[in-house]
Amino acid sequence: MAKTKCGVAAIEALRTVGVNRIFGLMGSSTLEMFDALYDRKDMEYVGVRHENCGMHMADAYGRVTQTPGLFICGQAGPGSANMVLGLAQAKMAYSPVVAITGLPSTRHLGRDAFQEIDQNTLFLPVTKRVMTVPRADRIPEFIVEAFRIANSGRRGPVVVNIPRDMFNGEIESIIPEAPQDLSPPAAGREVLEKIKKLILEAKAPVIHAGAGIKWGRGSEKLAELSQKLQIPITNSAGHTDVVPVDHPLYAGGVGPRGNPVASTLMREADLIIALGTRLGFNTTFYKFSDISSTAKIVQVDIDPISLGRYFPVALGVIADAGTVAANLSEMMNAIPADQAPWRKRNETFFSAKKQLWKERQASGSSSRKPLHPDRISAEIRMAAPRDTIFTVDSGTCSLQVTDQLPCLTVPSLLAPLDCGMIGFAYSAGLGAKVAAPKRTVISISGDGGFGMTMGEMATAAMHGINTVAIVMDNGVWGSEIAYQRDFYNNRFIGGYVTSPRFDEVMKLCGGAGYFVTEPGETADALKQAIRDDKPSVIHVKVDPEAVLSFRKDAFDRP
Repeated sequence: MAKTKCGVAAIEALRTVGVNRIFGLMGSSTLEMFDALYDRKDMEYVGVRHENCGMHMADAYGRVTQTPGLFICGQAGPGSANMVLGLAQAKMAYSPVVAITGLPSTRHLGRDAFQEIDQNTLFLPVTKRVMTVPRADRIPEFIVEAFRIANSGRRGPVVVNIPRDMFNGEIESIIPEAPQDLSPPAAGREVLEKIKKLILEAKAPVIHAGAGIKWGRGSEKLAELSQKLQIPITNSAGHTDVVPVDHPLYAGGVGPRGNPVASTLMREADLIIALGTRLGFNTTFYKFSDISSTAKIVQVDIDPISLGRYFPVALGVIADAGTVAANLSEMMNAIPADQAPWRKRNETFFSAKKQLWKERQASGSSSRKPLHPDRISAEIRMAAPRDTIFTVDSGTCSLQVTDQLPCLTVPSLLAPLDCGMIGFAYSAGLGAKVAAPKRTVISISGDGGFGMTMGEMATAAMHGINTVAIVMDNGVWGSEIAYQRDFYNNRFIGGYVTSPRFDEVMKLCGGAGYFVTEPGETADALKQAIRDDKPSVIHVKVDPEAVLSFRKDAFDRP
């Protein structure tokens, strides 16, 4: 058997599992992989400015493509440690990511060597699996296995640690075959009949959908099921795109990150069909404030641990949510809108939804300055193409726009979800654009969050990643300043932010920039940025008073 350089073997393993896009940051610990990549013209490399941002790019790439995003962390120790937040974000979003990073040489391990950190312990809490290669000839095997683990069952990030000296030689190694796609579990006929019976007995059913619908590419069947049975759809936090938002029975998000119409449907339901959702914290706060305490819950999830974990269920089903939606749609007869047992409830819902959007349009047409986030949302709806992918942060500004975004092509929303971080949106937008280069990608951040990742503007310009970033500049850490206003008697400290003109910085990097202060300018700038097809930043001055306390529960007495 011919011998192969270890770096070449690692790259060949990546080709075996279908990798053709790589995010990374150079470092001496993995230089053999980068050297081998030099000859692989079929693999596109995107070099980033910070490892954490690179992890967000790989995370977004994985969510859009449904194949693990890859990040090569060039440097052991400090470079590896910089990945921790990005790994935690991916774990809490159940996003498939593989990170390959170095370790000091084996003869130095455990001796407090230069740049030696206990990376196994460091990564354990924030990953699905940490793998340390024990012998050079097993490098390809471990890489292929990492991709299998990251994308199986409930997905998540996997780290492969490779000691520095294992790259230095040549190995006789057969590259393992790529892991086979496994069919997700499906519900049997008996279980489906039970769900059907519960639906037909209900007086006020609602479908509550989460990420499982998107991972199972079940949005089309979910929309079909809703239309067939005339049952409204709500979504869990961060998943505004479970179906196109112009679906007539789509209500929106439940809880403080959603809207009162969707929350009312959940509060007044007697049957909640929870498809691909844990009924987790960001939607429910683990309380019955936005979910009926008397409703029967049918919960469908690929992970058995999630079933009934936070709320008691009448029926828990271990299955792919999209498959269940499709099977239910096939086995149930259509119910005409005027004959549905819950038609009176639906009439109330349609009226409330119409009123909600009337109020949003009114707020969005306000000409007051500085601009209100609702005005920004309205102008995005005017200018964004139907196939747009949106990425958002968790700050006040982004949260205010999320339930108002025109998510019309699934998937079309990438949010930080339960990690609740800011500094995600811009990097995630770059990853999403690499994954779907023909789609428009718009990232929405506050000035604080965007400032955390502004170095990646250079990455966007260098690699021609033509996203549009809308930075909503209100000059404050929005959530915290709202809490100080509402709970600390206006004792403001540490809440103000001074930022450069991000549009001008983007111009210096080689992209396009637009500065917005007037009503109507956001839509104009967005249309122009899409036409220009360059990495772009739209810097918008936003009203600092338009901030909200989303987490009022955090100040409850124990």
